[in-house]
Amino acid sequence: GINAEYGKQWYQRRVREAVVSTQSTGCQHYKLHHLKIADVIQEAIEKLEKQASRAEAEDGEEGDDEAAQQAQETLDLLNESKQENNDRYEDQYIIQFFTEKLLSMPCQNQGFVLDGFPKTYSQAKDLFGNKEEPEDEDAPKLEYNTKLMPEAVISLDGDDEFLKKRVMNLPELVVAGTHNTEDLFLKRLTEFRMVNTDDQTVLNYFDELEVHPEHLDITADTSSNMSQVVQKVVKVVGAPRNYGPTEEERLELERIEMEKRMKKEAQEKLELQRKEEEEKKETKRRKDEWAARVKEVKEQEEEVLQAQSYPLRNYLMKHVMPTLNQGLIEVCKVRPEDAIDYLAEYLFEHNPQVD
Repeated sequence: GINAEYGKQWYQRRVREAVVSTQSTGCQHYKLHHLKIADVIQEAIEKLEKQASRAEAEDGEEGDDEAAQQAQETLDLLNESKQENNDRYEDQYIIQFFTEKLLSMPCQNQGFVLDGFPKTYSQAKDLFGNKEEPEDEDAPKLEYNTKLMPEAVISLDGDDEFLKKRVMNLPELVVAGTHNTEDLFLKRLTEFRMVNTDDQTVLNYFDELEVHPEHLDITADTSSNMSQVVQKVVKVVGAPRNYGPTEEERLELERIEMEKRMKKEAQEKLELQRKEEEEKKETKRRKDEWAARVKEVKEQEEEVLQAQSYPLRNYLMKHVMPTLNQGLIEVCKVRPEDAIDYLAEYLFEHNPQVD
């Protein structure tokens, strides 16, 4: 139809991937719908509860009432099944939830990553098996549903000791409220090993259909976020060629980019102000240091001059000042017309060194 033609024209590749592992994993390199069993079940239950609640609406139509009644009956069967199966849903219901999710427009148009389900050969066969007859009677019936079958199957391989150690080292905040506590993880690991024997594994199912799994040894990846494994996954699946970001995603990316730019500019402004303040302080420090040195030099010079002036002062006070003072007093008394000549004559006449 139009959707298929659009995908062909624009080389759109709807990546479908199944990750088989005893622990949760995901790849954010592709804009795909990450399907985990708990999320798929919760979404399906919430959808049924929403449909069932329409029966209580006063203005509901007859079709709505019938759909609401069917939804409520399904919820009742689910609750009954859960009570009879140790608080777990039967595989038939889980497979039904996954089938509806995989056939939804978002998953069909954009692709998906199946994480941790199916876990067994029988679950894979029931989920991906082709239940529809071909339109052409002469055409052979395919063994699997092409709308559901993953393009790539990736098995993250690790021995039990490595898996235990990795889960035990997870932060308490990450483990809280999950199945990755020590007791629950060991229980799930034991169950996984029991239902996946050498002859009956979920990987065997894909092998039989010529969708050969890619095995990746996660024990060799020492990075904290499994970046080396992610790079291998990208290499297996190939470059993303999916829809571009939605308008909301584009606006969100622009907002994040603007926030980063504003934050960077604010940091650069603060850094510039800090450097200017440091330069001002350094300039003031150098000026103060220079002024202190100049003052110190002047004080030292004054001390030297004062020390050097002591002998000269003593000489003047002893041999010159007594006669000079008397001469000045005499000039003040007489007030001659030529005061300098009078003072000189006085000093010459009263010189104690001359007889």
